[in-house]
Amino acid sequence: MNSNNIIEAHHSKRDLAANQFDHTEWAKAHPVAITQYWSGKPAPAGRAAEARILWSDEAIYIRYVCNQTEPLVVSPNPQTQKKTIGLWDRDVCEIFLAPDPNVPERYLEFEVAPTGEWIDLAIHTTPEKRDTDWEFHSGMTAAARVDQGRVITAMRVPWDHWTHKPQKGERWRANLFRCVGSGESRGYLTWRPTLTPEPAFHVPAAFGWLRFT
Repeated sequence: MNSNNIIEAHHSKRDLAANQFDHTEWAKAHPVAITQYWSGKPAPAGRAAEARILWSDEAIYIRYVCNQTEPLVVSPNPQTQKKTIGLWDRDVCEIFLAPDPNVPERYLEFEVAPTGEWIDLAIHTTPEKRDTDWEFHSGMTAAARVDQGRVITAMRVPWDHWTHKPQKGERWRANLFRCVGSGESRGYLTWRPTLTPEPAFHVPAAFGWLRFT
């Protein structure tokens, strides 16, 4: 298996909160560069991001550190008490996770915005259509911090509503994304490019691997 296709998720003995961006545990996590557009073309450095993933017996944690050299595209009236439908139309970081590697077409989608807004969805993609469970409830929490020249976002998703909790050595299918900008200059960045004619993230065949260590 190509090592460039694998994210190592380090097991933590600590249960982190979503807003613990600077916790020392993150230094143990494998950095994953999100530097290409969906097409495989390199994105400008000012749009690049890095993701890290940790997991514990309680939850999985994903943190993004994004370069931000352009105005934020966010809601003027953000709400964080419930999921925000349409979050993907603004600046956002996303992860798709398929717990059953034999059925990558069934996966969970999690997003977090620079405002701390979030959304969680259960997806089933077929050649004919994409079914979305809009009522899926993961119990996730999210947080964000806007610094000079960068945005940090993170999410914590407990294992309570998953089909199962992973074991060390287990491998899931996964992909990471970042949407930034607006209009014709909007950028759709991915860890594993989907190589579709138009920007598209819902391509299970392009998923890489997440290995729990």
